[in-house]
Amino acid sequence: MKTVTRREALGALAAGVLGAAWPRTAAAQQPAMKSWPLKAAQRPGIHDVAPAPDGGVWFTAQASGHLGYFDPARGATETIALGKGSAPHGVIQGPDKAAWITDGGQQAIAQVAWPSREVRLFRLPEGTPYANLNTCTVDHDGNVWFTGQAGVYGKVDVKSGKVQVWDAPRGRGAYGICTTPAGEVWFCSLASSYIANIDLKSGEARVVDPPTKGQGARRVWSDSRGRIWVSEWVAGQLSVYDPASRAWKVYKPPVPNAHVYAVYVDERDHVWTSEWTSNAVMRFDPATEKFDRFEFPRPGANVRQILGRRGEVWLPESGTEHISVIVTA
Repeated sequence: MKTVTRREALGALAAGVLGAAWPRTAAAQQPAMKSWPLKAAQRPGIHDVAPAPDGGVWFTAQASGHLGYFDPARGATETIALGKGSAPHGVIQGPDKAAWITDGGQQAIAQVAWPSREVRLFRLPEGTPYANLNTCTVDHDGNVWFTGQAGVYGKVDVKSGKVQVWDAPRGRGAYGICTTPAGEVWFCSLASSYIANIDLKSGEARVVDPPTKGQGARRVWSDSRGRIWVSEWVAGQLSVYDPASRAWKVYKPPVPNAHVYAVYVDERDHVWTSEWTSNAVMRFDPATEKFDRFEFPRPGANVRQILGRRGEVWLPESGTEHISVIVTA
């Protein structure tokens, strides 16, 4: 059987013949995807996206240094300046209904209160080397934990405003981070290919190695059982770790030379991943261990993160400056 290279796959996609190589199942046709182009005054450089508390969605405008807000009801886009030199990467909604943002340009975690849009910065301690801030999550005490690809992870104590930073195990690469239903915080390292559990009192990180060496663990997300799902960029696969049994499972998406970037688990425990080679997002059902594929209508969507709320899966297309949603309810 002929091996399909990444270049050939993308070329086939552009030519509109990829479906012949990888037929979509009937299940993948429904529900449908809806998309909107971002209508901002300047090219924002969309990176990550997160549902806002009022039915809209936030996005990080990395190129322009803003928090973006998109209202799907009106199709309107708004941008909020975060500060001089801002280059935001990740965004999530906190329990305070605010947007929490990792801002690599300002070496700070930004809080944008909602709906007041007031911006507050929690800067990394003076003297901290450039962290290349990446992603953040909130623990059950309301504190914000974050990663930096330069090889750090840290914490914002929201009550005191104190920011702490620790060196990540094995150096560079700390990337995705998540909180489990039980309140545990886990992160992964893209460059060092591991996942790690943070002791929330001491800040110490305990490394857990996936079974595939050099897999490039890029993002992590917890399901309702506290299992940690991992998107493995270099290996091109999806894996899951069960802390209770310390067991791993690995799944290969039905795509030659796959590149799995984002991972998100919805309220039904369906696992969503973005797959760059075939320009698609995939839904994995752990019960059947099968993938459904949803192809983007534009080539080069390049979805770097997936987040959602009940009945909705939101997708930021960094390659096309579109925002898309799959309504699952």
